[in-house]
Amino acid sequence: MDGAPDLFDRQLAVRLRDLRTGRGWSLDDLARRAGVSRATLSRLENAETSPTAAVLGRLCATYGLTLSRLMRLVEDTFAPLVRPPEQPVFADPAVGFTRRTISPPARSLAGEALEVRLAPGARLAYEAPPRPGLEHHLYLLEGALDVAVDGDAHRLGSGDCLRYQLQGVSSFSTDEGARYVLFLV
Repeated sequence: MDGAPDLFDRQLAVRLRDLRTGRGWSLDDLARRAGVSRATLSRLENAETSPTAAVLGRLCATYGLTLSRLMRLVEDTFAPLVRPPEQPVFADPAVGFTRRTISPPARSLAGEALEVRLAPGARLAYEAPPRPGLEHHLYLLEGALDVAVDGDAHRLGSGDCLRYQLQGVSSFSTDEGARYVLFLV
């Protein structure tokens, strides 16, 4: 990371440390559970680096949280109406992944809506769901998307909707690029 960490990275670092210590885990414990190096975890908890989508995915799976919920826990307030400029965006340019939380979750509400953009050639893979049994409704707005959920492969075109529950491994890939809305319940 260039220069001083931004406010969000500092808040995320504190939240990640709190999640780990709240469970009584050492950095080594978390590294074993999440499959992320101890050094990377230390740098994240000290706001020395920004996390990648893959690392956040592993941490969320380890903690049983969706990425949106983790991001929501970093923020202090809940607003029932969130206009586009205030919607949190997470991007991993190295992967070609951008995720906008269009309905940020509140601590007391379970449903979430996300807008996801994948650049041409993007590939995302998750070894475990953030929470087993998490229900997804993926509505593809533009492009084409290959989705594999627990060994079942699906090719989606514009206007297709895929509904599934996550129990294990999942992956998302596109050759031409894709934009979709993902509803989590």
